[in-house]
Amino acid sequence: MTGWRPGDLLLIGAACSVQFAGERALLLRLVSIDPRPTYQGWVWLTGYVLDGKGLAVDRREVFVQQAGVRLLPAPQVGPARR
Repeated sequence: MTGWRPGDLLLIGAACSVQFAGERALLLRLVSIDPRPTYQGWVWLTGYVLDGKGLAVDRREVFVQQAGVRLLPAPQVGPARR
């Protein structure tokens, strides 16, 4: 289907839908992909919106064009600071 997996970090921007243009773009930590069929090339995604620090601030369900979604590299996690 998409090749994305729960836990992936996705950039949802203008290429996904005009509603996510400019400052409305968001980083989404993917939780699930709705398996039900929709319009060709579109998909419902559920996940957590991350802020600039990488913290989840809102749970969202978004309807987007698959071709516009960008998979971002996983952040590098180092040892915990004491």
